[in-house]
Amino acid sequence: PDVVCLQEIKATPSQVPAALCGIEGYSCYWHGGAKGYSGVGLLVRTGEGANPVHFYHPEFDFENRIVVAVVQDVHCASVYVPNGGKDFAAKMRFLEALRSYADRLQKNKTELVLCGDLNVARAELDVHPKERRQVIGQLPEERVLFERILETGLVDLGRMLDPDNEGMFTWWAPWRNMRARNIGWRLDYILASDKLTRRVSSCSVQASIGTSDHAPVVATFRH
Repeated sequence: PDVVCLQEIKATPSQVPAALCGIEGYSCYWHGGAKGYSGVGLLVRTGEGANPVHFYHPEFDFENRIVVAVVQDVHCASVYVPNGGKDFAAKMRFLEALRSYADRLQKNKTELVLCGDLNVARAELDVHPKERRQVIGQLPEERVLFERILETGLVDLGRMLDPDNEGMFTWWAPWRNMRARNIGWRLDYILASDKLTRRVSSCSVQASIGTSDHAPVVATFRH
């Protein structure tokens, strides 16, 4: 992959083995959480003799929740939105700040890809019927903010390419065989600037891969 976005990595940089952050041909940025909490990371493939990748954090970053890499003038962000269970107001502030950040870049004609665990099921379709209820992650005010992020000019690639899929989930509660039964929520997304959507050829959930309770989401863009 050209870019790998990681969320909830928990480990501090000193705890990361060289086998992960020393992969030949990749620049690695590990924005690890303290005391086994939060954290995001990026691995960006670089060609031989390529200039160093520029990484930065928007001003609203807290608890190690966002890092951005500039890759061929595209800003690729790895994002881990707060769950909101302990501090719902902080989650809403983060989502609003993310909306403002996306709006600023879109108005500047900067191409942007937001990847990661946004901790909001965008619509009823994004939750299995057995899991639909008025809880954090499915609340109307969260969904309104999600749509406002899209209104800045970003596109939900998964739904653009597969609008009617009722089984497109990325997270499953780790009990009662929920993943095998595909009783889940869609919480992980790749949102891209409209211009980039003209080059996307696929965006799929790799539900059979990994040991996390989340599944990887992979998008492919044509050069």
